[in-house]
Amino acid sequence: MEISWLEQVNADVPLDDEWLSSGEQLILAGMKVPKRRADWRLGRWTAKRAVTAHLELSSHPKQLSAIEIRPAATGAPEVFLDHQSADISISLSHRDGTAVCAIVPSHGVVGCDLELVEPRSDAFISDYFTTEEQTLIAQSSQEQRDHLATILWSGKESALKALRTGLRVDTRTVSASISDGLDYAIQDEDRADASVIGVSRGWYPLHVRYEERQAFEGWWQCIGKLARTAVSVPAGGPPIRLSGCPRL
Repeated sequence: MEISWLEQVNADVPLDDEWLSSGEQLILAGMKVPKRRADWRLGRWTAKRAVTAHLELSSHPKQLSAIEIRPAATGAPEVFLDHQSADISISLSHRDGTAVCAIVPSHGVVGCDLELVEPRSDAFISDYFTTEEQTLIAQSSQEQRDHLATILWSGKESALKALRTGLRVDTRTVSASISDGLDYAIQDEDRADASVIGVSRGWYPLHVRYEERQAFEGWWQCIGKLARTAVSVPAGGPPIRLSGCPRL
């Protein structure tokens, strides 16, 4: 199964709101905190641009306003086109002024996540990571530790999104692992250009297990200070960057 992937940054989002539906404009009007408004607009913009590219639709504001991203009862995003459920499944994430949308066909499920590579305390790792994950982190070098902890945490988040539970469940019910790529991630730490995603050093395999109930196969990548992860059921190849998405 193919995973489509699109990233956008705050500078990509138009200043006007013509691309939002009337219902979305009402939701936005109720948001008073500037950062929350900016994050919400960035997420909706990224999702709509990803949907139009994936479905090969026009990116005209009128077409974008006909697309609505609505939260399901679980909080997971769902796509509606002209008030009809679209035949796709998506996942959204945003961090540090960047947002990502991953898309798969409606028969599949997908979860994606962005995380900032940064130090994570021993207390955080003890509270939120499984014994197996703590062992992996403890065995890593000091140089690898921040990247590894961030990738594993991001992988857990992606799986919880695919499960449509989010952080409402104990993060220790899911356990993530990777096999290689850490040294490349550290070398790429000074690179921040998101346009190289998918053509840089590529994606590396990610494995996530939810208790004894579900196994997820996925992918991870680090460029600059951002870690990116995605998991899907059924398993898919490395995320493919959507093309045809220039700034309007």
